[in-house]
Formats: sequence, C-alpha cells, structure tokens
Amino acid sequence: MDIPDPLRQAAVMVPQSATSEAGTTVVDAIDYLNHNEFEIALDILTELGDAYAAEPAFWNLLADAAAEMNLHRAKAWCHWRAAETLHGIIRADLQLFSPEQPGARKTAIPGDGILRPLWDLGLVMPEGHPDLRVARIWVEREPRLDPGACGSIRLAPLSPEGWRHLRPGDEITMHEQAPPAGTATITQTLFPAQ
Repeated sequence: MDIPDPLRQAAVMVPQSATSEAGTTVVDAIDYLNHNEFEIALDILTELGDAYAAEPAFWNLLADAAAEMNLHRAKAWCHWRAAETLHGIIRADLQLFSPEQPGARKTAIPGDGILRPLWDLGLVMPEGHPDLRVARIWVEREPRLDPGACGSIRLAPLSPEGWRHLRPGDEITMHEQAPPAGTATITQTLFPAQ
C-alpha cells in the first residue's frame, strides 16, 4: 500500500470549511502530503476528523495509513474513533484507588484501549445485585494511568445501549475484583440518534 493513498482518500472527505483546534485545514494536510510528511499529515487529518464529525470510513483510512507507518497507537486511536462514530462518545475523569486498598490496581492501566473492566452504572438486576457492564478504557493524552492516579479517559462499552442513560456529573465505579478499583465522573456523553 502506498501510504499517501489512504491519506489522500481521507483528505478528500474533509470539508474545506473544517478547521482543527490548532487552526489547520485540509489544505495544510495536503501540503504536507505533497512534501512526503506523512506522519504530520496523519496528525492533521486526525485533528480534522474531530472538527467535522468524520464517518467510520475516514477513520479506517487513517488507521490503514498509521498501520503502514507502524504507528500502532495512532492506528488503535483511529479504530477507536471509528467505533465512537457508530456507538457514541463517553468521556470521564477516572480516579484509581491507592494500590494499598483492597481491589485496587497494582499496575498501570495501559492507555490504548486494552483493559476491559466491569463498571457499576447504578443499574440493578431483578435479584437486587448491581448490573455490572463491560467497557474498554482509553487513557487520554497519556500512554497509561498509574495506580492511585487520576486521569481523563474514554470508555467503549461492550453493549453501548446500556450506557445511554449516563449524563455529565454521574459517577460510576470500576471493578476488577469484588472491592472497586476506582470511580469515574462522567464529563461528556454524545450518542448517535437511534
């Protein structure tokens, strides 16, 4: 695969009016592509994807380009964003409990969506037990979240429909064993129309 090809295909999908938070546009991405600065072009297109609510096909093209450049975290992020366009965005601030507490993590949470803990969303089973749900964690702006630390995360639920009741300010609890491992406060929810 020629790296510029998926990047150029993705660039065609970006509206001319889209501008990233840094002020870049698709014209800037194309200029970098023309100068064989593929990684910079990928970064710009990734930012633009958030500026105009890109479709999964856009994110999949960027993931293909990232794979060709051996940019594994960028590839994982683009796949993550493709899934979010289909299922919605859930962002939160996660406070992990101190490693000395029962149930708390002793190792860092990897930042790229590998960990799939259980979450108590406040839902209850007919028998009266908490209805725990599974969601992967993406740590924002960091490669990992250390035990006892607090950080911004994104969640990718296994069954997104069970999370639609959440609103900013809601608190959910992370479980990996019987005692909880941390608590998260929802900061953003954005679900596609049903």
